[in-house]
Amino acid sequence: MSFTGKLGWDSIPFHEPLPLVTAAIIGVVLLGVFIWVWRRGHLPYLWSEWITSVDHKRIGVMYCLLAGVMLLRGFSDALLMRSQQALAYNSDGYLPPDHYDQIFSAHGTIMIFFVAMPFMIGLMNFVVPLQLGVRDVAFPTLNSVSFWLTCSGALLINMSLVIGEFAKTGWLVYPPLSELRFSPGVGVDYYLWALQISGMGTLLSGVNLVTTILKMRAPGMGYSRMPMFTWTSLASNLLIVAAFPVLTACLGMLILDRYLGFHFFTPEAGGNQMMFVNLIWAWGHPEVYILILPAFGIFSEIISTFSSKPLFGYRSMVIATMVICILSFMVWLHHFFTMGAGADVNGFFGITTMIIAVPTGVKVFNWLFTMYGGRIRYSSMMLWSIGFIVTFVIGGMTGVMLAVPPADFVLHNSLFLVAHFHNVIIGGVLFGAFAGFTFWFPKMFGFTLDETWGKRAFWLWISGFYVAFMPLYVLGLMGMTRRMQHYDVPGWHPWLLVAGVGALLILGGITCQVMMLYVSIKTRKDRIDESGDPWDGRTLEWITTSPPPAFNFAVLPDVKGEEAYWGIKARARENRALSDRPDYEPIEMPRNSPTGIVSAFFATAMGFALIWHIWWLVILGFFGAWGTFVVFAWRDKAEYEIPVDEVERLDQARRRSKATLLDLPEEALS
Repeated sequence: MSFTGKLGWDSIPFHEPLPLVTAAIIGVVLLGVFIWVWRRGHLPYLWSEWITSVDHKRIGVMYCLLAGVMLLRGFSDALLMRSQQALAYNSDGYLPPDHYDQIFSAHGTIMIFFVAMPFMIGLMNFVVPLQLGVRDVAFPTLNSVSFWLTCSGALLINMSLVIGEFAKTGWLVYPPLSELRFSPGVGVDYYLWALQISGMGTLLSGVNLVTTILKMRAPGMGYSRMPMFTWTSLASNLLIVAAFPVLTACLGMLILDRYLGFHFFTPEAGGNQMMFVNLIWAWGHPEVYILILPAFGIFSEIISTFSSKPLFGYRSMVIATMVICILSFMVWLHHFFTMGAGADVNGFFGITTMIIAVPTGVKVFNWLFTMYGGRIRYSSMMLWSIGFIVTFVIGGMTGVMLAVPPADFVLHNSLFLVAHFHNVIIGGVLFGAFAGFTFWFPKMFGFTLDETWGKRAFWLWISGFYVAFMPLYVLGLMGMTRRMQHYDVPGWHPWLLVAGVGALLILGGITCQVMMLYVSIKTRKDRIDESGDPWDGRTLEWITTSPPPAFNFAVLPDVKGEEAYWGIKARARENRALSDRPDYEPIEMPRNSPTGIVSAFFATAMGFALIWHIWWLVILGFFGAWGTFVVFAWRDKAEYEIPVDEVERLDQARRRSKATLLDLPEEALS
């Protein structure tokens, strides 16, 4: 065994210019950004205030930044696929089959694990402690470790672009195709170790947020007073805690098959490949709800706020959320009705799949009733919400169609299913992420986003979505299967050309979002959020300044009623005075720590070494990670104190802005 294991010059795809040119462009951009940051003297600030931060707000923002960057990478793969299929009628197109297989595997993996998941976890990280009226999550340093482990997994997948290859198996690496006999390269190994590392970060994040919600609420905030986004975050993170160990075990068994010759999934040696399919979907279907439940909460907050009404049917929404949480574990087999389990098993899972549509329907009607009779403000966030309702209902109806086993037998391996899945994930999760990011952006950075560019982005995204994916329903009914690199059926070609135009419209939407950020940052002095409450909000995050101080709340709020902040504003207007001036005390907050990024460095080194069988580096990485946690455990000073004078100064500034917002007299501050 050589010093570099299986790694050699032949591991770099010199014969494929596309990944090399792409990597070169990315490298130049990253180098340019680094030089700009270094020349401007921002490196010490980035290290001390962001990279080593354990503040839940900054970690939440970094999750969203990671998701945005990976969205560009994942969407570039989508453009490659759509353009290849548009050109591949009676020809091979421009992507070789080997490269095309890697692209569709990477697209699904990146979009689920490194776009949708970081976006939702980032918004939950930022918002949930603020909505609960507390100062941080339960385990701040663990929160940093979770984020950087996710970055480690994303880095490994991007490294596969130029060093080796990625999996050619699809985004769920089904055996026997993913076994060493049929995939002897390192592509499946990149997939396995990237997901094991990032999955551990996700699991730790889930434990952290569940503990925070269950044990760290503000005084008076019982379960029946938690905001709806917090409820859906609780359900989502309960699913993470229950489901991600299944994924870890499932991928762990495949690792043992590939590395040590075990036979969990090799039928000729007594294994069972359908056990992998059962396990991966026992995680995979709850994963869909891990993503969509926080989006449901985002839309609940936005629709209530921009309809100027309390959320209709709060308790029924809570019950529906928890019913979905439970039922999501009882429907996984509908992903493989064709397994041959028999009519009884298929019938049971078909019925449970239809039943899970009921609580989702309850939510849709509650959103509609919330808007009914309200004073609706059609901001870009409200447009995303209305677009979601229409799009998600269509996706849900096609899902109920696929819940019928005979229909699924015909459609399960066709583009109809691809269209259904994107109908739900784009129309639900991505629309929710965009709406939530726009909604809470002023709370994150202290200024609002440009609405003109935001609305342009919405209209291009939603029109592009329908133009790109409605043809796939038709193609699925016409018999076109998934993952086709080329084809010779004349009737398919026009529909694939239309789908390609839809992808270009979505590209226009992403371009508008980039322009929205550019214009907003450039004109930020004109759009500063002085009040901390730019949307006339109803929950506790809007009681703080924008952005909030490190400690969030000088004094933990005393919660009364379901809409805590709305009630506080109502009482202040009625009494023509703010609440009594509190007795301030110094506040202890956790110190920043490099534990997260150092752990991720060693995790990346270990993952890369395990992929390429560089065993000495595996040992070094393991002891480096172990030493990092030993050093962290022996810290003498884990917290720092914010002086009472600083706490009082910041809170008095907040109280003045609230008095101005509510048009209260100067004496209202006393």
